[in-house]
Amino acid sequence: MVEITATYEGNLRTIATHGPSGVQLTTDAPVDNQGKGESFSPTDLCATALISCMATIMGIKANSLGIDLTGMKLSVAKHMSKDPPRRISALPVEIHAPASVSADHRASLERACRACPVFQSLHPAIDKTLHFHWDV
Repeated sequence: MVEITATYEGNLRTIATHGPSGVQLTTDAPVDNQGKGESFSPTDLCATALISCMATIMGIKANSLGIDLTGMKLSVAKHMSKDPPRRISALPVEIHAPASVSADHRASLERACRACPVFQSLHPAIDKTLHFHWDV
C-alpha cells in the first residue's frame, strides 16, 4: 500500500504528497472548470497515469526480452464529456516505438501495454483506443 495525501490550498489548487518519497505535485482546476489551469488538473493526472503506466509496463516487458525502448514516445488526448456528469469520455493513445523491434516482440509489447494496471482500472465507458507506430 502507498499513501498519498493532498492539501487543499484554496483557489481550486491542491498539493499532493507521495508518502514514501515525499515528492509533491500541484493540481489546478482547468480553465474550462473555473480554474487557472496553471498545472495538471486531476483528470490530466489520470491521462498522464495511463501513458506513464503503459510506458513502464512495456519497459518491464522489453527488459525481459532484451529490448531497448529508449526514445519511445507516448501521447494521450484527454476528452471530457459534453453532458453531465463531467467525466473523462475518451483517452486515445498514440505510441511511437523503435522500428528495430521484431514483429514477434511487437505483439508481445502491445499485449503488455494493454495489460497496464491503469488501462485495466479505467471505467469501460471511457473510449480507450491505442495506436502503435513502430517508427522511432
